[in-house]
Amino acid sequence: MQTLHIMKKELTDFFVSPIAYIVISIFLLVTGWFFFLTFFLNGQANLRDFFGLLPLIFSFIIPAITMRLFAEELSSGSFEVMMTLPVTPANIVVGKFLSALVFICAMLVPTFAYAVTVALFGDLDWGPVIGGYAGAVLLGGAFAAIGIFASTLTRNQIIAFILGAVLCFALTLVDKLLVFFPTAILGFFSQIGADYHFRNIARGVIDSRDLLYFGGVIFLFLYGSYISMAEKE
Repeated sequence: MQTLHIMKKELTDFFVSPIAYIVISIFLLVTGWFFFLTFFLNGQANLRDFFGLLPLIFSFIIPAITMRLFAEELSSGSFEVMMTLPVTPANIVVGKFLSALVFICAMLVPTFAYAVTVALFGDLDWGPVIGGYAGAVLLGGAFAAIGIFASTLTRNQIIAFILGAVLCFALTLVDKLLVFFPTAILGFFSQIGADYHFRNIARGVIDSRDLLYFGGVIFLFLYGSYISMAEKE
């Protein structure tokens, strides 16, 4: 119950802040520009290019969403006040994570217009579209957990944003840099890339290994956030 109260409070804070609408506007402008540019140039009835760009765009957008969640409270001193209430660090971490995830889902809803546009102009295969959005939610959850972890490490929101973005970019690009790794560890680094697992789901193929990957990343970074905040009690 306390977790849900925290989630509702954070969602309210999100949507009364102009920053939230700025972030959503930037996200829709960037994705809309690239989607319609590639759609009319290629003339293909799919959302492959949109979903292909999503990991890189999320690497920048999601840390901007999560940077304030803990850094702001640590800076203002309101975290100490919160800890006097009947809540645990786990309640706070999970509540803030859920609020970020709901916000990300709300941010994705308008992009469904891209699918409708494609369907009007051609025979759209809805399987990869559904898989793409499912993968986007999982990817968004993983990056939100990373961003929250970064926010627990500092009182400065800009530093939290930079740390979160660096970690998200690293997971997005690691499987693109395999040429720089020794052959013996190529398999390991190809499997830890977020983009690799996202693309599998975006093709409409639901593999338990991809679900375990995103679930593991979310758990790992939320647990790291819990440890970080528990030490500050």
